[in-house]
Amino acid sequence: MAAGGGRYFCTAGRGMEPFLAREVQARLGATEVDYVTGKVFFSTEAEPGELRKLKSGERLFLLLKKRTPLTVSQNKGKMLQEIKSLVTEEPKYWLDVISIWRNFHGHEEKKDDVSQENQLPLKRKSEEETNIATKRQKTEQVRETVSEECQAGAGEGCVVPERKSDQHCRTESETSLEDPSKSSGEKPIANSEQLNFSFRVSCRCSGATAKILPSQEIGRAVGVALMKQCGWRVDLRYPDLEIFVHLNDIHSVVGIPLFRLPLANREYIKTAGLRSTVAWAMASLAEITAGASVLDPMCGLGTILLEAAKEWPEACYWGADISDSQLEGADVNIRTAGLMDKIELLKASVTALPLPSESFDAVISDIPFGKKFKITKDIQLLPDILQEMERVLRVGGTIVLLLSQDLHKRMDGITKCAENDSPNAISDGASETATAKALNVDGNSSSSVNGVEESCLSSQQTHFGSLVPDGIYGVSLGKTDAFIYKYRKISTAGNR
Repeated sequence: MAAGGGRYFCTAGRGMEPFLAREVQARLGATEVDYVTGKVFFSTEAEPGELRKLKSGERLFLLLKKRTPLTVSQNKGKMLQEIKSLVTEEPKYWLDVISIWRNFHGHEEKKDDVSQENQLPLKRKSEEETNIATKRQKTEQVRETVSEECQAGAGEGCVVPERKSDQHCRTESETSLEDPSKSSGEKPIANSEQLNFSFRVSCRCSGATAKILPSQEIGRAVGVALMKQCGWRVDLRYPDLEIFVHLNDIHSVVGIPLFRLPLANREYIKTAGLRSTVAWAMASLAEITAGASVLDPMCGLGTILLEAAKEWPEACYWGADISDSQLEGADVNIRTAGLMDKIELLKASVTALPLPSESFDAVISDIPFGKKFKITKDIQLLPDILQEMERVLRVGGTIVLLLSQDLHKRMDGITKCAENDSPNAISDGASETATAKALNVDGNSSSSVNGVEESCLSSQQTHFGSLVPDGIYGVSLGKTDAFIYKYRKISTAGNR
């Protein structure tokens, strides 16, 4: 653990790891930055309020343990013993981490934003609440219950269930979680205050381990070990603390989520469109500076503009769309975010923008695709779309586009990725393990933190007009994959 700070990890959608790694360094001054598929690990002394500002991550955790993958064998007992060692070794270290968590939680509680839903004060309860909690504790301690964390997408953790329902929690009613002082000769290491600490275990298991042990059995073993060691009590619905355990073929990780809601949930967005993390990553590639003019010519609900204007408020933003309903939704989002003075909207076609040539420093856009949109027409119009974006872009400006796999293939026929001299470029379709090694930024492996994953599709350089390819980034949108393309304009259109 970093002196004077903490060791953390943040989950990220596939392809977002390098963006998040760069962000934690730039925003938090993070050190010991390392990442694998779906997670970025780092150390920082940043305050809770600064950690909350991360834009490219999903869920943020205080790291307890990170080890090599679990040794897989047919001996379940041996495997469970190894899993228990993740939480029973170094008890003083655990208490140190819990102390950091308590300080963090207390700080956030004062600001009323540690939880945006149904939070319980940890230190003060009314007499009635205490009685209810005591009765619930007695009821729940006669059974072993653990929660199995559901997977909300690649690299994303599951949000703690709301109080109205604990349908995500799985119970084994015949197993008793007795008072550790009665069931074991071990003396709990916790003090009197910590004996009243409630917790639950969320477990996600994949790969070889999942074939031998189910997540609920692993969660049960961890829960029993914590009760015996720390004297804590189980509370599935309203725990003070959640312990997150993730076991796969890459690593074994134990952590504590710091917020009940994912970082990707933006309170300033009324109606979600494009995933906010991807929108932020696109804006970060556009190199927006103070006084810059930025355009999204197919703005939809305005997510990209919102993310950009929140992060780079000294620029001016315009959004255009041909759909009245999309513009109405964008207007509601802009008003909710309080950005009416930063973002202007107009109704226009992306192939015929009523805007002067070379009037924008950056053009950022999510080209619509999927079942809701007729991609065949978009594919045919892609050259016209590019040409119009090129026309309104100033020399030296950047274009950042999000394309579906079909549009990505079509783009390959229009422009081809230039051969990249960066040591961080990796081949398209690389395995997760190879990707993790190629993108490691802890200083012990192969790449520097200034690089992001680039997948060059061809070594032959082909320009589209005055646009030069400046990177292609594969990202996951949950059920589908997409590609972020970046171009730079090197001369006035038609004058290369």
